[in-house]
Amino acid sequence: MPVAAGQDCYCPDCLARLASESISQQLQTLPLREALALASRYRTDSALLEHIDYTLDAGNLVFSRWYHLKRGSCCGNGCRHCPYNRDSG
Repeated sequence: MPVAAGQDCYCPDCLARLASESISQQLQTLPLREALALASRYRTDSALLEHIDYTLDAGNLVFSRWYHLKRGSCCGNGCRHCPYNRDSG
C-alpha cells in the first residue's frame, strides 16, 4: 500500500486499520460473486488479523464482511456483517 508523501511508516495496528479501510472500500463496489472470487484466494489463511478479519466489541469478536467472504458461506448465525443476506451477486 503506498504511503502519502512525507509519511513515515505505520505501526502494525495503524497499517491493519488502513488495509481494512481499503478492503472495505473495494468491497462496496463489487457484486457478491466478484467479492467471493477475490476473497477465495485468501481462504486458506488461518491467522485472523484484528481490524481486517475482526474487531472487538465489548470483548466479543465481530467478524468483518471480508472474513465472511473468505469463509465462503453463511454460517446461519445472523452475523452483523454477513454479506450473504443482502447481496445476490
